[in-house]
Amino acid sequence: MDGLRFAFGTLTVFPARITRWDRDAARAGMLCAPLAGLAVGLVAAAAGGVLLPLGAGPLLAAVVTAAVPAVLTRGLHLDGLADTADGLGSAKPAEDALRIMKQSDIGPFGVIALVLVLLAQVAALYELYGEGWAHGAVAAVLAATVARLALTHASRHGVPAARPEGLGAIVAATVPVRSATLCTAAVLLLAAASGLLLSSYDAVHAVLATGAGLAAAALLLRRCVRRFGGVTGDVFGAVEETAATATLVALTLG
Repeated sequence: MDGLRFAFGTLTVFPARITRWDRDAARAGMLCAPLAGLAVGLVAAAAGGVLLPLGAGPLLAAVVTAAVPAVLTRGLHLDGLADTADGLGSAKPAEDALRIMKQSDIGPFGVIALVLVLLAQVAALYELYGEGWAHGAVAAVLAATVARLALTHASRHGVPAARPEGLGAIVAATVPVRSATLCTAAVLLLAAASGLLLSSYDAVHAVLATGAGLAAAALLLRRCVRRFGGVTGDVFGAVEETAATATLVALTLG
């Protein structure tokens, strides 16, 4: 329960009172992160799915589905994406880049990253909703779950924190590699099962999209660790949004 409270309390706006703020609770919380993503995805899919029978087109359903996760996270991950883009784009030493990321304003790299990522998410969801409500709903749930699984991997052993304080410091290097692997296997089974609701082809497609989302997040994580010396709360947000976007885009291919 401490892990669930930690995951929902830090990653969503759902009412969850965090009772422990230590590395043991953080480890459990990051292992429960995909469950928080599953909850966010279900709400997003429901919101988009309600509009289609009411006569709204797939574009409006896609916009609402993309907006719900931002609302349910107070825009935390999108803010992290923008700050990370500014830090990476600054071409300054790690210490200066981290200072840029902590500033409250958003620079040009952050704005560009936000626009492109949100456009990609809406465009992908539009294509999927165009194939039917079920395709869009499955995509919304899967993308949100994979996005939080990427946070589990970003918290695994061997990934240091860039700062001695903040969310990144409390969760960095808390998750054993074996536990992250088991968590990934569970999400892959969920992906296959959700895709199987549509067809056997979609089951394989969902598994491959999950892999694509995790791979994109891993590449960004590796870049950030090399650039900043570790992870921060902003990096977690960027990793999450990257995984979600790559998963959605992969689902439109093929």
